[in-house]
Amino acid sequence: MRQRQAAMDRRRAREFETFVAGAAGRLLHAATLLTAEPAPAAPRAQRLLTAALARTYARWDELRGEDPYDVTRQDLALRYAHGAWRTRRRTEGTLGSLRPQERVVLVLRLYEGVPEEQTAALIGLPPERVRVILARAIRRVREAAPLREAARPPEAGRTPEAAPLRKAAE
Repeated sequence: MRQRQAAMDRRRAREFETFVAGAAGRLLHAATLLTAEPAPAAPRAQRLLTAALARTYARWDELRGEDPYDVTRQDLALRYAHGAWRTRRRTEGTLGSLRPQERVVLVLRLYEGVPEEQTAALIGLPPERVRVILARAIRRVREAAPLREAARPPEAGRTPEAAPLRKAAE
């Protein structure tokens, strides 16, 4: 019986390691967008991702057909949202100017491509409210981006129209 359990534990660990190897980069980028920290060193984003991955690993056997990426992304967004709404920490950059709720909606809808209804269910709001928050977030990013873009020297291939979305993805 112990050998069987040990074999199951090894299989579970291998499956999870494979999942992390394939998904951690994108999940870390999403966490970095949520926390609006500079990409090279993003300690809050890394802590956020580590906690979300730990919870996913703890639930690994219970997932049964659920996409582990979706489960981890959901946990990541909820952890950020609960922590950010309590602390109200301001950060630098275009995304740093957004409120936490706006940042969650913007990252889930535009970066992760989560459908509006699923985003609404995840954060506990009606879809109409998610639509309003997303529109406000996009407007605020567009307003902030030209100011930051004007401070940078022009580069080849950069158009003013693409600046807001390009800055939001950085």
